[in-house]
Amino acid sequence: MNKLLSTVFALAVACVTVSAQAQKVTGNAENGSKKVAMCMGCHGIIGYQATFPEVHKVPMIAGQSATYIVSALTAYKGGDRKHPTMRAIADSLSEQDIADLAAYYSQLGVQEGDAPPATASKQPSERVQALISRDKDNACTKCHGANFNTPNDGTVAKLAGQHADYLYVALKSYKTEKHMTIGRSNGVMSGQAKKFSNAELKELASYISSLPGELKTVPESRIHHAK
Repeated sequence: MNKLLSTVFALAVACVTVSAQAQKVTGNAENGSKKVAMCMGCHGIIGYQATFPEVHKVPMIAGQSATYIVSALTAYKGGDRKHPTMRAIADSLSEQDIADLAAYYSQLGVQEGDAPPATASKQPSERVQALISRDKDNACTKCHGANFNTPNDGTVAKLAGQHADYLYVALKSYKTEKHMTIGRSNGVMSGQAKKFSNAELKELASYISSLPGELKTVPESRIHHAK
């Protein structure tokens, strides 16, 4: 019996060790710059528009936090985010690839002084403010920051200045369930998005997009030039 318990304990320790090692994967921006070929075709073209499964501009990811990019790609890889193209790309990436790409894009195009003020420089209309404040805890600004650019956690996205049509589609997708090609599974965001009509989500997206932020699209030619 003692031998069995020892074996079980050893296996448990091994699992914890492997898990801890997996969490310690460190991204390398230089290595990431050599892995962006499949990303640049969409994220390296200013104003590039996706057409399937929904029409919207692809998100700006240069300047996004590395932790969030890792979280997003992992969600695509695991199926929590359903976009077919992104799922296929993420599925082809190793954990190290994801960390390297995240490190690369988090610093791409970032310059000192780019960060916007800690509070929103453009005040929302009364109607939009009412939407933001609908939750008694002001969940939008509590998580994404008063300027929508200073998240309270690395896994939360910077939103300020992001394309309005992308924000709308992303927000709407948290309300979608049991769909093969559309939808995102996230307990917090799903709960929040379902409090709003699609028209209200579009208003929120439009306001957030109008705010100054650090996100940008760095054209492919500039990336090559930088190398």
